[in-house]
Amino acid sequence: MRRFETTHPWLRSFDTDYLVHAPPRIWMILGEIKAKCEQLTGIPLMRQTADELYTVYLARGVLGTTAIEGNTLSEEDVRAHMEGKLKLPESKEYLKQEIDNILAEIRRMLSRRRRRKLPPWSTKEICRHNKVVLKDLELPDEETVPGEIRKHSVGVGRYRAVPAEDCNYLLEQLCKWLNSSNNDTNEDSRIPIGLVKAIAAHLYFAWIHPFGDGNGRTARLIEFRILIEADIPIPATLLPSNFYNQTRTEYARQLDRASQSGGKMDQFMEYAIRGFSEGLSEQLASIRSQHLQISWISYVHEQFQGMTGTAAKRRRNLVLALSEQDQPVPRSQIGEINPRIAREYANASQKMISRDLNYLIEMKLVERTIRGYRARKERMQAFLTSD
Repeated sequence: MRRFETTHPWLRSFDTDYLVHAPPRIWMILGEIKAKCEQLTGIPLMRQTADELYTVYLARGVLGTTAIEGNTLSEEDVRAHMEGKLKLPESKEYLKQEIDNILAEIRRMLSRRRRRKLPPWSTKEICRHNKVVLKDLELPDEETVPGEIRKHSVGVGRYRAVPAEDCNYLLEQLCKWLNSSNNDTNEDSRIPIGLVKAIAAHLYFAWIHPFGDGNGRTARLIEFRILIEADIPIPATLLPSNFYNQTRTEYARQLDRASQSGGKMDQFMEYAIRGFSEGLSEQLASIRSQHLQISWISYVHEQFQGMTGTAAKRRRNLVLALSEQDQPVPRSQIGEINPRIAREYANASQKMISRDLNYLIEMKLVERTIRGYRARKERMQAFLTSD
């Protein structure tokens, strides 16, 4: 009899029977998640927009998984670093290294997924994840070796991880379960079951806690790989890490509760599933906003089609400049919206500005409000709303 069978008896078997007894509300959320993922996949995006979306959520996801462990960089810092523009003092260089390690492993998995060359789950592969996570970082003690299963006892808060002597065995069992469950789902259930499997694997790994350091980041990489294997849209696969970071106090509380419950994952599951669904809603809202902007720009150009001359060009540029503003622009600031407008109205009289604004109001492209002037982008909503 192995020691973990006494200390952690719920780890005798790995499964995702959570769905067997999941309440109806969870099935409803999973159904919504499937529909949202299909919407994300089916929305046509310009290459620039798609690249921007990917970069935004990659930065958030990578930051999320490192920030939970104490990385203090901001999302803007991470994006600047990804572009090679972030400068930090030597004492903070390790913050960039933490980001680089996660980025390297995510990009490796994505590349291999695209080439259909992701290896089967194995203890060796999971150890590799941990080795990359801890590459060139200061370790907590001499006993911790990146990529090597611990030989000492560890714990997180009140939770004591499984005995060191059982870590290798339990990792092998976890990998056996992951490999055997890869072909258990049909196309219709691939996304919801893939999500549940990813969350369950995250919990199982956290309970085993097989390494001296980097277990949380390694668990979230495992979760990420399962999500890309379930064909969840790439930007969405990084949502869990971002959600855990945004709710890190609750994340720690849910992990602790699951650990103290003797292997019950119901509450952690609901917490993670709801967070994923909310993240998908935010992504869809962001994409719809970008579609609205693209459609509006096209519409404005159509309205000025056939019009020539300096005045038409100036008025068109003014509408587009107003379209980029989050709030109405006061009349006194119209000529200063952006450098281009400033140049075009540099020598303009107040009568010219008023004439241009009134012309655009008549075209129903601009509206005057108490706070100033705004573009009427909402006219595009009827064309973009399907419900």
